[in-house]
Amino acid sequence: MLTNHLEDELKKDNISLDEFSELVLRLMNYGVLCREESQTEQILYDRFLRIEGLVEEYLALTGIRIVHDPRFAYLRLYPPGARVPGEEDVNSPLSGGLRQRLSQDEVALVLVLRVQYEKALREGRVDEKGYVTESLEAITIALKNLLSRNLPEKMMDRQSLFKRLRQMRLIQFNGNDSLETGESWLRIHPMILGFVSDDVLQSLRVDADDLEANVSEDGVEQGDQLASDLEELLED
Repeated sequence: MLTNHLEDELKKDNISLDEFSELVLRLMNYGVLCREESQTEQILYDRFLRIEGLVEEYLALTGIRIVHDPRFAYLRLYPPGARVPGEEDVNSPLSGGLRQRLSQDEVALVLVLRVQYEKALREGRVDEKGYVTESLEAITIALKNLLSRNLPEKMMDRQSLFKRLRQMRLIQFNGNDSLETGESWLRIHPMILGFVSDDVLQSLRVDADDLEANVSEDGVEQGDQLASDLEELLED
């Protein structure tokens, strides 16, 4: 019965059930859709605009919510119980396959990217599509200053770290070769604003100030603890 209703509604927009399934499965697998990322995502995003209400209604049956930013042409899925930026805390159980646990290196880099994006906003260094272009050297320095952490020394680990954030659509960069020198550049997606809330950012600032005021030989361990504490905030 539900399938028949869905097919009838899709026919009004000249979209097949297979095309609907392709869109939903892509969203479920990736948790994010960014029109600027590729031709495939452009097609799927434009398809989503035509049947936005149906997609939201379908996913709502499982407690999954969609946050759509039409200005920067992207959308993200939030699993049941996840905190959605701009909304009050939800008291439903935390669960769902969309929830991905990040490593400490990934959490630390995400937080630093958020700080760098905020800084670029204040300085007016945001392009017309909302992206911020930042050098790898600047990110490396910020990572060290804020969290007393370094990027992975092994190039394979570094490539894996940045590839993960690219899969999350938080950054763009041209291939793994661009990560070998500090002169490399990458683009930070405006989606970072919704991924890391202002509360988490404020926690980073407060704890980083404490870390800087108490510099010691075990500063790296303090930085690890800070990233671990903020990971819990990031996942709330």
